[in-house]
Amino acid sequence: ARPRPSRPCRHGRFLTARAAPAAAKMAEQPEPFCLREVLGAFRACVTERREVLLGPYLSGWRGLVRFLSSLGTIFSFISKDAVAKIQIMESYCSGEQREEYRTLQSMVRFEVSSGVLDRQKASKHPDSGCRTVLRLHRALRWLQLFLEGLRTAPEDARTAAICTDSYNASLAAYHPWILRKAATLSFCALPSRNAFLEVMNVGSPEEAVEMLGEALPHIRDVYGITQELYAQHRLLDLP
Repeated sequence: ARPRPSRPCRHGRFLTARAAPAAAKMAEQPEPFCLREVLGAFRACVTERREVLLGPYLSGWRGLVRFLSSLGTIFSFISKDAVAKIQIMESYCSGEQREEYRTLQSMVRFEVSSGVLDRQKASKHPDSGCRTVLRLHRALRWLQLFLEGLRTAPEDARTAAICTDSYNASLAAYHPWILRKAATLSFCALPSRNAFLEVMNVGSPEEAVEMLGEALPHIRDVYGITQELYAQHRLLDLP
């Protein structure tokens, strides 16, 4: 009998009649972006005690990076930096002190109490967990605003305008002028709104809009908890 072809499953992975060849193929090629995966990761981030689990947080970010990468090189100035930050955090989460990096709250307590942070200037620990997550946190705000803009905009809306407005309201404040200029120019090459929604890989544009409506409150919640925690410890302006 002929083997059944691969088909996408509900969780963004692939089911095949022969698992080993499929696994080898997936190892060679990155998984395609699927909004369901990001929804699941950010939904799993927040505990009953309103703590943010770093494992699901980084998993959600890996999905968002696949989203950015699927659109070509336009967002490479953000996605490359995000990948580097994710790798730094994964090393903390799997290192000798991994228990201190189980949640965002435990990480902040540990790094603040151990004295590795200098709020006035770059310290001897430029890749501390708090600094690294802060950079991801700022980028998450831009993505949250951009995806919300895509969700609520009319079908013929200019994605370049949505993206530029979202960028100016978030990440632009932390980038030098030359990078801001290059970024806004690159946004002019963005595809249509429906093309973005199709990249979500969950069905029709209408289905993508519906799932964005489910995912964005979880992303917004994680962002809000992080913002409040960093504000409490005066970490929002770490150099």
